[in-house]
Amino acid sequence: MTNKTWVLLGRLMRNIMRSPDTIITVAITPIMMMLLFVYVFGGAIETGTDNYVNYLLPGILLMAIASGGAYTSARMFTDIKNGLMARFMTMPIKRSSVLWAHVLTSLVSNAITIVVVFLVALLMGFRSSAEILDWLAVAGILGLFTLALSWLAIIPGLAARTMEGATAYSYPLVFLPFISSAFVPTETMPKFVRAFAENQPVTSIVNAIRALLYEGSVGNDIWLALSWCVGIMVIAYIFAIKQFKRQLS
Repeated sequence: MTNKTWVLLGRLMRNIMRSPDTIITVAITPIMMMLLFVYVFGGAIETGTDNYVNYLLPGILLMAIASGGAYTSARMFTDIKNGLMARFMTMPIKRSSVLWAHVLTSLVSNAITIVVVFLVALLMGFRSSAEILDWLAVAGILGLFTLALSWLAIIPGLAARTMEGATAYSYPLVFLPFISSAFVPTETMPKFVRAFAENQPVTSIVNAIRALLYEGSVGNDIWLALSWCVGIMVIAYIFAIKQFKRQLS
């Protein structure tokens, strides 16, 4: 990271702080989903846990991160349409610094959102037996997942022709947790749905976070989760850089 990256990051964070409703908006949908499932559907869903919010929380956190990705695309799209990107390219700035500034902004803003969701979950009865190393592992997985989706969000932000096109990519990601182990055990699903649910990234990540927070033994889930996060991040980074070069040519 260069000094210019941190300057650009500061610019984007100042914009967010002037309009904190961005973070509030990103947090509202996951929190409403958490309230709905815990207090309306939770009594009818058998998960083997004493408090359904404990089972539900990992998936809600991933949903919050996916929701935040739409704003990453929107900020990138806005910079391009307003001519700021072209102006930056005339300055002595390393080109990748512009992209990294947007990704790091997403990382910081999503971290704030996650803290808000955690606080609401605590009020709803969330409790964890995790130790400090388990919490650090959870933070690492969530951070990698955020980086992966942030780089993925850069691509439509660069390529889209309208704001709607830039943000629409996040909709499938927000709802992907519904076809995973985030809300119900995959064993309760029909065979063809279960096959998809058990072999998509959200299930591995949710299972790893859930094990770290409550069980203390993660087995292979943590390696699957890390593989998915790193794999998505590397592939998205490559395509984002290619799209950025195409945008400037």
